[in-house]
Amino acid sequence: MAKRPEPTLNDEARAYVVAALACFDPPGVVAKAVREEFGLQITPQSVEAYDPTKRAGRKLSAKWRAMFEETREKFLKDSASIGASHKNVRVRALERMARRAETQGNLVVAAQLYEQIAKEMGNAYTNRRELTGKDGKDLPVAPVSAVAIFALPDNGRG
Repeated sequence: MAKRPEPTLNDEARAYVVAALACFDPPGVVAKAVREEFGLQITPQSVEAYDPTKRAGRKLSAKWRAMFEETREKFLKDSASIGASHKNVRVRALERMARRAETQGNLVVAAQLYEQIAKEMGNAYTNRRELTGKDGKDLPVAPVSAVAIFALPDNGRG
């Protein structure tokens, strides 16, 4: 049985594929989106031909390569346009989900979502931890000397 040839993508579909790959969408996701958006059946392997960072895309034309690089650069610089990258957006979405779960009587999921909100608010997903005293000042550190250690009471043990 002969293999059915893949459809030729028009420039609009090619631009869509290049932009999606530049935004780090995996080839399988891009192929599915092209099928839904343009009605064209394309394999993930064919999608890779539009990614100049992959071996399959090494022969990509200068036009599409330039578009890929420009889109990738813009995507990496403009994280402000990605709503989920902001803590407030994530917390509001989690709150909506938690309230919905609660009104539907799914208290276990609601509790998990409220816990997730608490973690988000407490910066539980960052590598940065700050331990400070009152009003953000340094924690008080009591000096310890060898004399202080030997001067401890023995509580009748000794």
